[in-house]
Amino acid sequence: MMTEQTMTIRQMCDAFDVTPRTLRFYEAKELLFPRREGQKRLFTKRDRARLKLILRGKRFGFQLEEIRQLLDLYDKGDQQLTQLTRSYEIAQERLVELERQRDELTAAIDDLQDQMRWGEKMIASIRQSKNAAE
Repeated sequence: MMTEQTMTIRQMCDAFDVTPRTLRFYEAKELLFPRREGQKRLFTKRDRARLKLILRGKRFGFQLEEIRQLLDLYDKGDQQLTQLTRSYEIAQERLVELERQRDELTAAIDDLQDQMRWGEKMIASIRQSKNAAE
């Protein structure tokens, strides 16, 4: 009988570029459920898939509770329809928020660039006045 391939905490850290502390945190938050063999944690294919979704959700700015709810919907038994539908709804909301933040950043960058151009002109003007006076 073939056993499911598992990964140690070190292998998971290397594969996903996370720290052991991160994995333990997600385990404590009941987002990951590694098997235990003594002190050793063994992560299954399901854990790897869940971690991939957790990291993607974090990258998009989802809250851990939202991610947990989405992961829990996987087991609903409707071919992931509920999970995908809810993921899509949350993604739409997040996209609107990210676009709003981008627009605010663009406006702030434009304002700062305008102020810096004004500052350059003022510095040049003061230097020119100072050089003319000497």
